[in-house]
Amino acid sequence: MGINKMLADKLYQKIQIYCFSGTGNSRNVAVWLTQVAKDMNIESHIINIAQIDRLSIEPPDPESLLVFVSPVHGFNYPPIMLHFILRFPKGKNKVVLMNTRAGMLIGKFITPGINGIAFYLSALILIIKGFSIKAILPVDMPSNWISLHPGLNHQTVKYLHEKNKLKVEVFARKILSGKSHFKALIEVYDILLVPIAFGYYFIGRFLFSKTFYASKACNNCDICMKACPVKAIIKVNQRPFWTFNCESCMKCMGNCPEKAIETGHGFIIAYSLFFSLIFLVGFYNYFGLYFYRIENSLLKMLVESLLFLSLLSLWYRIIHWSMRFKIMERIIVFTSFTNYKCWGRRYKALKPD
Repeated sequence: MGINKMLADKLYQKIQIYCFSGTGNSRNVAVWLTQVAKDMNIESHIINIAQIDRLSIEPPDPESLLVFVSPVHGFNYPPIMLHFILRFPKGKNKVVLMNTRAGMLIGKFITPGINGIAFYLSALILIIKGFSIKAILPVDMPSNWISLHPGLNHQTVKYLHEKNKLKVEVFARKILSGKSHFKALIEVYDILLVPIAFGYYFIGRFLFSKTFYASKACNNCDICMKACPVKAIIKVNQRPFWTFNCESCMKCMGNCPEKAIETGHGFIIAYSLFFSLIFLVGFYNYFGLYFYRIENSLLKMLVESLLFLSLLSLWYRIIHWSMRFKIMERIIVFTSFTNYKCWGRRYKALKPD
């Protein structure tokens, strides 16, 4: 009896899982955690942070193990999760950090994604708030970012799900028994991605938000707008319009029943060339190369980034308006990689077993 009580005391009595998920990878990880918890008679609860008030967050149960699970965007937690952690109430709970990163497959070898600063930055914030980090785990779920690479086939997706489910189950039994896990910290190269991670946060994510559009296949069902976890899609001129609030979680593209949502590779490439070869040249010539001679390269990059994003907003509106004309809509569709079967397989995570 004494031994059983001692073992029971090592177990957490309750876990609270704070989850953000676009296409469902992180949601599946959260569900797999709850399944293990149930087997161990531990109460568990998943909180979808996209569906709660993130400005006034309820303090967690002080006796609970807290788990934060989210995808990695631009080598960091996406802003919705990062801002949630920044606003999270202070506490003394033990914390587990998890992420889903872009897993791929070569033969039977799962190529790992990259954490970047997701664990380092969030762990630092939570430690300052009084929490203690007990474990971290990256999970190489199927990459869903078909804006940047061809979509994965069903066999690959299924294989990655099966392997990662086993990985999460082993991890869950370990941490729910009171043990720690920090193997991911050996990936020290992650720290080298700090500049890229901050560049994505301040610039890159806004660029990606202006790459999405709806083709003529759109039937105005509004599923994309209703399902968007950050309410980044609005209706402009009877067509879905992506605002700068977009997290590029790919949920809209994966959920669209008509496969009408595409990534505008062609018009983004055209814009980048126009901005670099025409607009910037004219801008510097007009101002007598004053800005070009700025010695502070960081200030120069800031000026150019603000110009880039400001003009991009106008460019996107022009493209969005011009797609009412069939010839323009066809050109945009024709120059979008996601329009082709060899690239544009839509992704939605398999339902957890």
